Amino acid sequence: MVTTAERFYSRLVTRDADAERDLPDVVRRELPRNGLRLVAANTLQSSGDQTVNASTVLPWLFHVLGVPAALVGLLVPIRESGSMLPQAFLTPLVVRVRRRKWVFVTGALVQAASVAAMAAIAALGHGTAAGVGILVALVVFSLGRCLCSIASKDVQGRTIPSGERGQIIGLATSAAGLVAITLGLAIRILGGGDLDSTELAFLLVAGAVLWLLSASTYSRVVEPAGDGRARRGAKDHGATEDHGATKGHGAATGGASEESSTWFADAARLFRDDATFRKFVTVRGLLLVSSLSPPFIVSMSVASGTGALAGLGGFILASGVASLIGGRVFGRLADRSSRLLMAGAATAASAVAVALVLAVSIPGFDGGSALGATVFVGAYFLLTLMHSGVRVGRKTYVVDVAEGDLRTTYVAVGNTAMGIILLVVGGISSALAVLGVQWALVFLAVLGVVGAVSAMTMPEVSRGAAR
Repeated sequence: MVTTAERFYSRLVTRDADAERDLPDVVRRELPRNGLRLVAANTLQSSGDQTVNASTVLPWLFHVLGVPAALVGLLVPIRESGSMLPQAFLTPLVVRVRRRKWVFVTGALVQAASVAAMAAIAALGHGTAAGVGILVALVVFSLGRCLCSIASKDVQGRTIPSGERGQIIGLATSAAGLVAITLGLAIRILGGGDLDSTELAFLLVAGAVLWLLSASTYSRVVEPAGDGRARRGAKDHGATEDHGATKGHGAATGGASEESSTWFADAARLFRDDATFRKFVTVRGLLLVSSLSPPFIVSMSVASGTGALAGLGGFILASGVASLIGGRVFGRLADRSSRLLMAGAATAASAVAVALVLAVSIPGFDGGSALGATVFVGAYFLLTLMHSGVRVGRKTYVVDVAEGDLRTTYVAVGNTAMGIILLVVGGISSALAVLGVQWALVFLAVLGVVGAVSAMTMPEVSRGAAR
């Protein structure tokens, strides 16, 4: 008998019958309900992310609270690197948990508490002390985000077959985009494009509630229990010579659940000997154009006098529309070929960054006009759209490229490395921005093109590409 959940899931996702037949009975039986729960939980989490966006909401909050500009530059590095750097240290603990959904639930609760603390500071604080307090809360928030990042790929890998994972990620991205559109419109209508500290505090409270709901929804996912030990192999995707070392020495997780020191030694070997993993991390590091460029666009907008015209709501609205469009489209493309999606999206993002630099360099360009606001918000929209493609592509790739606890290790070691890379690339782009924001955008665009070319040389791991 076909259940309501199964009918609904089949309408949302193009199913892969061959992949589903390979699933254990308990996973196959719960697939429709698990898929819908994952979409709902990830949608709630992504919607919550909009309320503490380090490129829009938090800089606006700092401005309202009178926080020194020097602290604004710490928002993105703390949020992004703070959620990546601890992953290698936390994974030895995570792999001991038989059902990883509880790691995600814990991370969601930590994020809810952190955002609630930010809301209290927004309502009561002011100046440097408020800024420092929010940064401390953001550090704790990033730790919770770190736990969710480690666990989510593994839970999805255990409960959703290859060929459907990208669509699950894409659906959640699109749904979160719809929430962001609603939020952006509400801010534009109710606040005239701007909000005061009390209104921003209520926005943060709403974010904390979203994470509580995400934790509740995720706890209902039916996940098969792991054995607490690492599987000793990556998925065979035609790169046996690259993964031979990985399979032979335990895939960097052979002693993960027993000794942290062994795990770190194996993790170092993974990065040294596994060419496919090393290529993935390198490419991901080169594709930062779509994630690091948007804050520079907001900065250019404010400096040009379009900040008030475009408004906080305008940029949130642009981000929401990009997610709504990109999530659905890119989810299907990721299941066909996640590496080609990453390459294409990065190329387009680089082109947008260069086009914006050329536009603002035209003699007579008036950034404070309606046309200028349209140019900035439009560029922000396109870059955010392309970032959805890069993000969905690389998430799908890392879930498909490995199995078992090796997947957990790929995510953890890769994200820890990315935390370092992000600080380096972010530092260079920030230094170039001192000479002019345009130079930072050009630098990131060049990296994006190099990354796109490199992505084309990655092993193909998507089932759709073989059809």
